[in-house]
Parts: sequence; C-alpha cells; structure tokens
Amino acid sequence: MKTARTIFEDGEHKWIAIVRDPERPNYLIDTNEYLVVHGDEALLLDPGGNEVFPAVFSALSTVYDPRRLDRIFASHQDPDIISSLSLWIEFNPKIKCYISWLWASFVPHFGGTDETFIPIPDNGMDVMLGGHRLQTVPAHYLHSAGNHQLYDPKAKILFSGDVGAALLPPGEDTLFVENFDQHIRHAEGFHRRWMGSNKAKNDWCSRVASMDIDMLCPQHGAIYQGENVRRFIDWFSRLDVGVLKS
Repeated sequence: MKTARTIFEDGEHKWIAIVRDPERPNYLIDTNEYLVVHGDEALLLDPGGNEVFPAVFSALSTVYDPRRLDRIFASHQDPDIISSLSLWIEFNPKIKCYISWLWASFVPHFGGTDETFIPIPDNGMDVMLGGHRLQTVPAHYLHSAGNHQLYDPKAKILFSGDVGAALLPPGEDTLFVENFDQHIRHAEGFHRRWMGSNKAKNDWCSRVASMDIDMLCPQHGAIYQGENVRRFIDWFSRLDVGVLKS
C-alpha cells in the first residue's frame, strides 16, 4: 500500500508525499503523488492512473478529508499522471483540473467536461490555494509538448513531474536521495530517452537555477533535497537528451 509522508510543514501550510507502493503489480511504473494543503484547501498533484487510485485515495484519506478535495494539478497528459480523473470526478463531479491548454481537449478522453479543466497558458500562471500563491513553471518538451511544473515559494519546493525521475531498483527506493552518484545512474537512461530537446532542457536549467529550491520532487523516484537539488540541475545541464542509449 502507498503511505503518506509529510515532507514540509509550517503552521497551516504543508506538503505531503504519497509515496511508492511496494505491492503494486510489476507491470506498472511506480509513481509519487503530492498533496499541498494550506488551511482548509488542498491541491493534489499528478494523482496517477486508474490502477493506483484505490491506494492513492486510501493514503490521502489518512491525512486529509477527500470530500474537501476539489482541485487537481496535472503536469501533462500521460496516463500515469491523470487517467484516474474519471474516478475522482465520480467521487466529486465538481472537481477542477489545472492542465496545459494543449491537453484540455485530449484529457477529457479520461473523463470530465469543458467545465472540469482550468487551462494553463504556455508561459504559466499563478494558482491560489487558501490565499497562498503557487506558481506554474513551464517545462515544455520535458518530456511533453505541453508540460508544467508547480513551485511553492513558501515551502521552496518544486514539483518537477518527470524531470528528476529515476526508476529505482528494490532496496534503493528511499524517500530522499541519499547517495547522489549512485542514485543518478537510475535517472540517466530515462532522461536521455524521455526528454526530447536539449534547447528546452537548457532553458529549464537556466530558469530553475535562479529559483530558491530546497526540494525538487519528481513524479517517479526519490526527492532531491538541499545540495542535491543543485547537483541535479548541474548534471542535467550537461546531459545530452533526446537520444537513444548507444
């Protein structure tokens, strides 16, 4: 089963990681989901696919009343990101989903109507949560053509979607990156193949290098914290992407 772990808390503001499920079927890629809570309001980030919905819902219910959840953020259109949307809508027909405008007419194939979606423009937008401002960060072509991340300036957390993802073997699936050099080996092949543009990658690295980030939280694998955030950005800036592994 998935479990919920608080990774940041400051009064009424907190981030909760709904972490990997060791009991999932081997044919499913493992995912992380994140819940941002500010006061009475919450936002669920990349809620996952149909197969993991029961585990995500159960873990979320241990830390927040799911009846109060009315908003989802989807970094892009992949099924492991948002194919559970129909189940969330079945639970709450009024739930809203922030997603790139590019996918606002594609993701409804998973569920929802025109009123479900809040389209994010290419250059990003602010998302207000209980009076607290979150910022969407453009990350187009990393790997999706319409891709956004979410930054919390109070918590200094960047939810990075597939950027920073690592496919971890059993025994190395810790919540936080503990040994960067060992960990990054499990990220290299994923980034070379799935990140489609060196120009987009370099633009992203330049943008986030100037941001105040304490934690970089990907959708797969472990969380980068402290100096490992800068180490990842530097590593990624040097990596040649959009190529098959030779």
